[in-house]
Amino acid sequence: MMNSNPGTDPDILTTQAYPNDQNLAIRYRTHELYSRPKVDFAQWAVDTLRWRGDEIVLDVGSGPGSYVKLVQERTPHGAYIAGDLSLGMARKARELADSIHTHALNLDAQRLPFPDATFDVVLANHMLHHVPDIDRALAEIHRVLRPDGCLVATTNGLNTMPEFETLARRACTLLGHPRQEFPVPHQHFTLENGTLRLARVFRAVARYDLPGAFYFPAVEPVIAYLNSLRAIRAPYLPEGVLWDDFMDVMEKQITRLIRHFGALQVQKLAGALVATDGGGFAADYLRRLDNHYAG
Repeated sequence: MMNSNPGTDPDILTTQAYPNDQNLAIRYRTHELYSRPKVDFAQWAVDTLRWRGDEIVLDVGSGPGSYVKLVQERTPHGAYIAGDLSLGMARKARELADSIHTHALNLDAQRLPFPDATFDVVLANHMLHHVPDIDRALAEIHRVLRPDGCLVATTNGLNTMPEFETLARRACTLLGHPRQEFPVPHQHFTLENGTLRLARVFRAVARYDLPGAFYFPAVEPVIAYLNSLRAIRAPYLPEGVLWDDFMDVMEKQITRLIRHFGALQVQKLAGALVATDGGGFAADYLRRLDNHYAG
């Protein structure tokens, strides 16, 4: 069993998990094809804000630029900067930066290279759980946001996709390791504890949940999805258990379930946390509160 956390190890993240957009593309495609209800999650997330059209936006951990077009559409008179720790991801995002008001660069969320109060909006989508020092990253995000700016941070619920965890534990049991546990990959920043973390930094936090489920009629897309997580999940396998052997047992279990029930159903919960000191959803309330105490 390994001691460090592969989900926050910069070397593992940039050279194995996300050297390019291949693994993310598999997961995006899986959500698109096999989710019920059918919802464009990225569009849903950005629409938790009311846009004026002239916002200056920083997308921290932007990945391959999944939010570039959505933000461009909502900020025709603004500017957008996509940044990622992975050079491969930053390059991919740069390919989509087809506007003079859109830029992409390599950056670390714990050390943002921008002056105070630069941005109206910061996006941090399904990435804060990968940051070794989340509190430092949140302090940096708070620093570069304007007083009425908003952070939108998407993440998963703590107990999302429990069926995968059950199958993984049973696979280890069948391989001779009956008490094997798999830490939740995003456990350091979930919808539940992320709300509390943000409340220590920002005056107001709103949580928006989007429950759903995977419905897999065949085993192949399930295996592809799980293999896309190999770099982060494999280090937690019991000593002596190889990933290919583990996945062979997983495939046999999933195949039997699909044959019996007609599909594998996996419950999931994702959502968005919106945080601010004086804007967005809380602008009127915080203004009234400030006026009350000033009076």
